[in-house]
Amino acid sequence: MNFSTIKVVFAFFFLTLFSNCVSKKDIVYFQNDSIDQAKVSNSYKTIIKPDDLLQITITALDIEAVRPFNLAAVTYATSSNSAVGVAQQQTYLVDTNGEIDFPVLGKLKIGGLTRVEVIDLLIYKLSPDYIKEPNVNIKIANYKISVMGDVQRPGSYSVPNERITILDALALAGDLNISGQRNNILIIREEGNKKVQYQVDLRSNKLLTSPVYYLQQNDVVYVEPNYARIQSASSNSNTSLFISITGLIITIASLLTR
Repeated sequence: MNFSTIKVVFAFFFLTLFSNCVSKKDIVYFQNDSIDQAKVSNSYKTIIKPDDLLQITITALDIEAVRPFNLAAVTYATSSNSAVGVAQQQTYLVDTNGEIDFPVLGKLKIGGLTRVEVIDLLIYKLSPDYIKEPNVNIKIANYKISVMGDVQRPGSYSVPNERITILDALALAGDLNISGQRNNILIIREEGNKKVQYQVDLRSNKLLTSPVYYLQQNDVVYVEPNYARIQSASSNSNTSLFISITGLIITIASLLTR
């Protein structure tokens, strides 16, 4: 076999090996950069947005007074016109104008308000004309976030308690693959009528002060693969062909040097 041919083959395999190596600083989270602890907050606000599906429950000491505001969602049999199945709490879809149609009160503009602000609005509307000292509970029934890209389990995840951080979301998705870029995580968020993009670096402690550390409903988290992963994916289709050609060259070289 020609010695130069052997060198080419070994060079190819060593180049492939080292191109997939990553350093510690590229994969370790929360490296030692200083942050202002005063900017680290545990507070978060749920903002009501169009297409949110809300479960709104009104309670008070007077059970009869709250009954018209807690409608049950049931289905009816067409033959007997009677309710069938188990009654469930009525849900209210926030329309494109940020409004819901609430029993008795009619149209309410709640889009853009926080969950607490909507509760205060309903209490103001209900008390004292309809209900004395009402309690209001609101839950977003379709609260979800999506994680895409170079993670173990990409997909959409339901969030029952309406509180989730970017770290929680990545944990649900099984964390990043070793080839995922920690320094360029993209978050896409709906703000008004716009899609706004944010970028965060998981290697930095400054992540804890980011405005997107706490995610909101329908946020999308995207993890970009590193250069080696992209190159590997693009070359996979040609690997078999390259190996075949390399084997053919080695065979021909062996025959010619006999």
